[in-house]
Order: sequence, then structure tokens, then C-alpha cells
Amino acid sequence: MAGAREGSLEAPTRHPIDWQNPDYYDEDKLFAELERVYDICHGCRRCVSLCNAFPTLFDLVDESDTMEVDGVAKEDYWKVVDHCYLCDLCFLTKCPYVPPHEWDVDFPHLMLQAKAVKYRQQGASLRDKTLTDTDMLGTIAGIPVVAGMVNTLNENGAFRKVLESSFGVHHDAKLPKFHSKSLRSRIQPESGEGAEPAGPTTGKVALFATCYGNRNDPKSGDDLVAVLRHNGIKVTLAEKERCCGMPKLELGDMQAVAEAKEVNIPVLAKLVDEGWDIVAPVPSCVLMFKQELPLMFPDDPEVAKVRDAIYDPFEYLMLRHKHGKLNTDFKHPLGKVAYHAACHQRVQRIGPKTRELLSLIPGTEVETIERCSGHDGTYAVKKEFHEISMKIGRPVYNKVKQIQPDHYSSDCAMAGEQIANGLRDGSEPEHPISLVRLAYGI
Repeated sequence: MAGAREGSLEAPTRHPIDWQNPDYYDEDKLFAELERVYDICHGCRRCVSLCNAFPTLFDLVDESDTMEVDGVAKEDYWKVVDHCYLCDLCFLTKCPYVPPHEWDVDFPHLMLQAKAVKYRQQGASLRDKTLTDTDMLGTIAGIPVVAGMVNTLNENGAFRKVLESSFGVHHDAKLPKFHSKSLRSRIQPESGEGAEPAGPTTGKVALFATCYGNRNDPKSGDDLVAVLRHNGIKVTLAEKERCCGMPKLELGDMQAVAEAKEVNIPVLAKLVDEGWDIVAPVPSCVLMFKQELPLMFPDDPEVAKVRDAIYDPFEYLMLRHKHGKLNTDFKHPLGKVAYHAACHQRVQRIGPKTRELLSLIPGTEVETIERCSGHDGTYAVKKEFHEISMKIGRPVYNKVKQIQPDHYSSDCAMAGEQIANGLRDGSEPEHPISLVRLAYGI
């Protein structure tokens, strides 16, 4: 690697993801770029505390004959790729060499390319295909009798040991519950004029329920709708929706992402044309529409239209507050709140909007934790990664214990469950929007 240079002081920029170019899947070109970027990372090592991809890389280098990247066997490059779950924190919070720096390092999107190459060459295991097929899982497990059976079995130690040995899902991983009464079935769509527009917001919200919010965490979606309507905002539902595509993106199945886009984007773009803002309760889904799909389809005006009209719930509410349109008549203090900032919300470049809103509630003290919980949707439940995921999240669990809060919370419901699994004290996380509803007393 060349001598050390100063990092760029300009804002990070992203190149389009050239996934439809045959060269994107050329393994020789991929490995040449992996070697170049791994060498830069080895010479820097700022990201060692973020996830297990970087410790894996540095251990491979330090244990090689040359103690340089050229001493690492090429087949071991995949070990680094397998530990990256595309959280994007290295790109936006640590790396000094991201574009427009001349070294042009985009570690997460290089890992995405490697996952796509691997998926095209090898496909995926039955476990990985099943875990990332969230629409199918929700449909089957959402059947009333099936939902009860799945939830019961997931709490059964003997069954979980069988599931681990036969399917590769770690027996100690906390699995999401399934609800037969989905979020979409709970919401009565509204029409007509909404609240007064404020800034870029129209005062009318179309909810993209998300697969997780629809079947695994409908309460948070219920609470979000209640908070929006308490602020006079009309709420409707997207007529139909598929999974946003993030689980398949993390698998490297780019075609499945494109297929989901072909279902979701026309529906959401039509809602935007009709004057609705789009809000989704899961940070990963918002990020998918804000960043990944626009980079995969940079010339699609409908994708751009949705990108510009979709909001994180707290981003949306704080935009309303900025223009004097947020109801701040809170009835109940929350005391001390340990708030975990979800990675896929942090990298949206919107600022700490959840913390800002919670801090508006009288009698509320917010302690923010900006460390990864280690969950990442499927990473934490896999047999080979679960213990590593719990290690990654240990600083978060320890911080919550230190704070001794009245409530602990994360914008990512899955991260909240991971924290509960790390605490092991019988407590349960509460979504920040549920805390806002509690504070309103509605």
C-alpha cells in the first residue's frame, strides 16, 4: 500500500451499484479489488471495533507468513465477506478513504458485490433462502393456528436444539414472534385532506407496513399510526407491498431485490403522485428505498420519486416539529430511557431525530447508545454467527445495565430483542414510538 495520506474532508459519496454489468460478477476482477481494499484496511485498522469482518481480516493478515494481505489465501477472503452485514457504519462513520478520496474505498458495497458473485456461483442454503423469504414466512406463520404453534415451538428448548442441528438456527437466538392479526389488517385507511403541510411534509402518510412490522411487530405500527393521527395526520396503507428487499440484498440475490422493487415502486410512486408522504417503521426498509434501490436503479425516475418522499418516523415527526406542527402536549414523563440508535437509521444522514423527540417529553432523560447490537436480521440467529453477534452487542447490553433505565428502546425492533437476549433479566424492549404514545397518554 502507498504511504499514509490525509482522508478526504468532503462529504462521502456513493457510486451507482453496477449490478447489471457482466463485469460485476467477474471473480478475477472482484478478487483484485478485494486485495486492494483489504490492503488499505490492513494499513488503517480504524474499523476494528465495528463488526467481526475487520477482526477476521486483520487476524488473517497477522497470522499469514508475510503479515501482509499478499500472504492471505484467496479462498479466505470469503471469511471476511461472510461477516459483513452491510450496516454501512464503516463507510459513514470511520473510513477516511471513501469517495471522493482517490483511494475510493466503499467496503460495504464491495462486500455486496462479493456476496452477489458468491450467490450467482453457489446459490444459497435452504436455511438462508428461508430466513430471507420474509413474505413467505409471514404468510405461513401468520395463519392463526400455525402462528401459535410456531411461537410455542420457538420457546421450547428441545425443539430449538433440533432446529439448530437440522436447520442451522442457533438454539439460544431469540426468534421473532408471529402474529396472526397483521398490522395491515388492524389499520382502517383514511382519505381526504390531512393535517396542514409543514416543510416538505404534506400531512398525509401512506404507511409501508414492512414484512417485520406486519407480522412480527404490529404493536409498534399500531403505536405509530396512533401517534400520527394524534397529530392530525391522515394515514392510509400502501395498496399492496412486498418485502423491501433488504434481506435478499444481504444474501447477494440481486434479482430478487429487483423483483421486489417491481412490485413496490409503482404502488408507492402512485401514492406520492396523489400527495401522500411514505413512512415505514423499520429503519432497514427506509434505507432500502432511500439509498440502495436508487443506487441499483439510478436512472429510474419512479425510484427517485419514492426516495425523495419516504421518511423514518422520527425524521417525519421532527420535520413537523421544526415547522411548529408537532403536538407537544405530553401527559406522562418517561424517566430514564436507554436509547439504542439503530445502525440503519444512523446511516440515513438525518441526525438523532429519535433522541431529539424523546427529549421534548418533560421528565425524560435520554441516554443514547451508538454501538451495533450485532443482530442484523439473520446474522444473529445463524448457528455459526450467533455467539459472535452477542459479543458484538456486549457493549450495548453493558451500557443498558449501567444506565439502569426505566425503559430501554431501539428504532430497530430486532436490535431491541437482541438487547433483551443480552440482558437476560426477563425485561422487554419498548419501541421509541411506543414510548411517545405512552407519553401522550393515548
